[in-house]
Amino acid sequence: MRYCVVLTGVFCYLPHLCTSRPIIIPPHISSTSSNGNKQHLTPSRNRNRQKEEQQQEQRRQRQLSQPAAFRRHKMHNQRNESLRHRRKSDSFKKETSLKTEIPRGGNDVVVSSGVVGASLSAPPAPLSFWTKFRQTIFPIYGSHEVKKFLLIGAIKFFVIMALTLTRDLKDTLVVTQCGAEAIAFLKIYGVLPCAAGFIALYSKMASVFDKKTLFYTTCIPFFIFFILFDGIIYPSTSKIQPSLAAVQSFLGTGGGKDVIARIITNWTSALYYVVAEIYSSVSVGLLFWQFANDVVTVHQAKRFYPLFAQMSAAAPVLSGQYAVRFASRAPDFAASLRRLTVAIAFAGVMVCVFYHLSNDFVEKEDAREGETSPTTKAKKPKLTMAESARFLAGSEYLRLVSVLVLGYGLSINFTEVMWKSLVKRQYPNPLDYQRFMGNFSSAVGLSTGLVIFLGVHVIRILGWRVGAITTPIVMALLAAPFFTCILLGLDSPQRLAIAVAFGTAQSLLSKTAKYALFDPTTQMAYIPLDDESKVKGKAAIDVLGSRVGKSGGSLVQQGLVLLFGNIIQAAPAVVTLFYAVLAGWFAAANRLNTLFLKKTEEMEEKEKVKN
Repeated sequence: MRYCVVLTGVFCYLPHLCTSRPIIIPPHISSTSSNGNKQHLTPSRNRNRQKEEQQQEQRRQRQLSQPAAFRRHKMHNQRNESLRHRRKSDSFKKETSLKTEIPRGGNDVVVSSGVVGASLSAPPAPLSFWTKFRQTIFPIYGSHEVKKFLLIGAIKFFVIMALTLTRDLKDTLVVTQCGAEAIAFLKIYGVLPCAAGFIALYSKMASVFDKKTLFYTTCIPFFIFFILFDGIIYPSTSKIQPSLAAVQSFLGTGGGKDVIARIITNWTSALYYVVAEIYSSVSVGLLFWQFANDVVTVHQAKRFYPLFAQMSAAAPVLSGQYAVRFASRAPDFAASLRRLTVAIAFAGVMVCVFYHLSNDFVEKEDAREGETSPTTKAKKPKLTMAESARFLAGSEYLRLVSVLVLGYGLSINFTEVMWKSLVKRQYPNPLDYQRFMGNFSSAVGLSTGLVIFLGVHVIRILGWRVGAITTPIVMALLAAPFFTCILLGLDSPQRLAIAVAFGTAQSLLSKTAKYALFDPTTQMAYIPLDDESKVKGKAAIDVLGSRVGKSGGSLVQQGLVLLFGNIIQAAPAVVTLFYAVLAGWFAAANRLNTLFLKKTEEMEEKEKVKN
């Protein structure tokens, strides 16, 4: 009897299943147990539905654990495949739901046409304008990625804040006390040897300390010096510095002797300049990017790195306005120095705090993903300075990266000294000069943020090469009117003002292109390298390489001054050298783009094999 009932139900409702019409199971079509009690299909189907929902939830969790870019790419392919399958199917046009009503169970079972248990997902709804806008402006997805980005980005924000304050302060001290010509001497005879010594010390520490200890031992001493300079060294300058007359009586006067005499007389300001110059390279190149390259993947870097520049663009604005509206309004320069030092110390504390929080977050992330880091740090091979130089020279990839860094250091030095010398003529008072540099730093931050807001996705959309060659092109175009004004002469105050304006615009937009495009593309070039190349090669390039670039430019300028009499008369030679350096920079960026793409593909293949 039981089999007859089942066969009757199948033959009665087979035509309905074929025509995809809604059906209703009458009360008498149900399975009957041996004791005569009726058992409806609802409980078993509910169990199947719960099992399918559990499987779907497990698939969703696995998808969420994958990188966001990979998930979007996979979902896009699945959606296209589903649409192609449905368009080819004859049932696509006739698709309806078969609704089964169970009179006593009270539950409705919906069965799709076709094979029971199979379902066709509906096409996704089109993205809204706000979703597309958010993906373009802030392509970081999920609270996990957002938290990681904000923690690491905060490190760069406070690093740039301290860098901006110390940079403007060192220029104010040296330019107003020693003259802009002293910058060329300090970069060669002060910054270059100190940078070489720092590289030797850093290479030694990198072979001994773990990454956390290396970060703190590199960062904290700089801020201790800045605090000591404000609290002890500067108030004692009258006691520990010789007089200008005494130095000139020993060295003599005339030519470069006057510049050297002013540097010796104000040796404390020269020392602050040297330390701040080394910090400007160490802070961004080693403190921030070394950590970011270790914890940010290649897929995240294409979205994170340009936005790091966008987030840190607010730091120069805040620092510059702090100097203009608060520090420069102090009664004297000593009080202004105290106000600036408080802000610098605060930025240093925040750098260490957010580095600690970022490390904790990354360690928890690795633990959740099941990745275990070794408890002891593997010792790296110890290299001397000569061995480090041979290591750098033996890699074409690192040589090309060093050409990019050297190119920027040389080219920016050819124009910066001339421009600061002209600014000194207009603003001889230290507080006025500080106020001008504060406004300039704020303008750099605003323009950088604007360029990033409008063109940050150049790297992501147009590729690494376009982002790398944009900076030399911008510098080449903007330097032309500045050099033209100098060649025409600076006899009147009006011509001086015009030259200062063009020089300010050239320096402003050159730094904007550097922060927005040059820094992200240069740091992305280190990602496909092995750990040894990242640590040793990166340290040599970012610190020693940039210092050789700037010091080499200063050395060339000194030679031109001795040959032509002054830097203004040597402007034609400076123009020729300037554009020759930019041409080499452009060629190196094109070659490095080919190697970068090749190494990135190799690294991604290794990651796929490992996973």
